[in-house]
Amino acid sequence: MKKRIYIDTSVVGGYFDKEFQEETMRLYNWFEENDVVFVISDLLDLELLNAPEKVKNSLNMFDSKKFERINLNQESISLANEDLRNKVVGISSLEDCRHIAMAIIR
Repeated sequence: MKKRIYIDTSVVGGYFDKEFQEETMRLYNWFEENDVVFVISDLLDLELLNAPEKVKNSLNMFDSKKFERINLNQESISLANEDLRNKVVGISSLEDCRHIAMAIIR
């Protein structure tokens, strides 16, 4: 079974950031070679709306069928809120936590 990796805007933007470019390119190569599946969410779509054009369009070079898409649901919201209550994450991480929970639930 292929590994599933949830990506957010920091991964997408990391492709263009000298500090993270080498590692991000390696990750993208695994994706291109079908060694991993990128899990994306509606949160990524929203965050990319305000990103620079090159970041916004960087995933368009891949066939959309290569991605696994997840959507926010009540179970992931509940898990994220529980993590917040238990101080596993702070409020600034809540949205990412909800989407990561979706990836785990599936």
